Amino acid sequence: MTLRSLAVGGVFSLLALASSCASAQSTGTATAAPEIDRERLLADASALSADSLQGRAVGTAGGVAARRYMTAAFARIGLTPFAGGFERPFTTTAKGSSPAAAAANVVGYVRGSEHPDRYIVVTAHYDHVGVRDGQVYNGADDNASGSAALLALAAHFAEHRPRHSIVFAALDAEEVGLQGARAFVAGPPVDKASIALNVNMDMVSRSARGELYAAGTHHYPALAPLVRRVAARAPVKLLIGHDTPGLSPGDDWTNSSDHGPFHAAGIPFLYFGVEDHADYHKPTDDFGRITPDFFVAAARTVADFVAEADRTLASGGAARG
Repeated sequence: MTLRSLAVGGVFSLLALASSCASAQSTGTATAAPEIDRERLLADASALSADSLQGRAVGTAGGVAARRYMTAAFARIGLTPFAGGFERPFTTTAKGSSPAAAAANVVGYVRGSEHPDRYIVVTAHYDHVGVRDGQVYNGADDNASGSAALLALAAHFAEHRPRHSIVFAALDAEEVGLQGARAFVAGPPVDKASIALNVNMDMVSRSARGELYAAGTHHYPALAPLVRRVAARAPVKLLIGHDTPGLSPGDDWTNSSDHGPFHAAGIPFLYFGVEDHADYHKPTDDFGRITPDFFVAAARTVADFVAEADRTLASGGAARG
């Protein structure tokens, strides 16, 4: 067992202990999911999925425009950049028909009040697939929705300071092999052993059945009680699943988005997303097809989970001390 796995195992043992204690004490203490700025959430998703961004493909003018939008939003919200600024450049490797390209993640953080040197990393990719055969793939659900929700969560925690530091990372080049996440994990802005959890959002703005999935508890069972507590008060139908090995192709989401490289590095993750819909990776994935009420409720639910994880990890820290 490596030092890295020992560090993560120690943090997660604390999480399991605190989760057990919190479950025993949770009766009658549940609170409503955090409120977020509905108008801003929808405006951000609309702007990021506009035709003018030409599908936000990595290395294109539209991709750069999306990056600048996220960078400006991080500054407006008041996130703190790491050394070198919000943008963390990297170069993608060629993949299939996609040539190598200059790319950049956008990363900032809110400093924790009690455990500033332990981190929760919240991620969402801002790139999409660009223009194909003359048609713009705007990617409103995939993943302008997650990017807008990332900004909503950043704004919430900037105003409601968490106990642990929270890193917000808008990742590039997900659509060409999770390369932004791989770059982040290969060169994180903080000690990798200090990252307790990754929370990833990818496609969170529409569901005909009103269902939002949380994937990851199969691999990290200590997260399941947290998800269940959030589900009990969530404004959406929050379900656990899509993370069990051996499922039919496409049904195991363990490596389907940017949480995959975190998992490969031994960093616990929870992924929030909806099941595929008729407009997935089609030019019809436009802003007009999202479901605003569901989208707002989904963003509130993810914010609630991050707050729950922040509280639970804090309890674990206290138990250890």
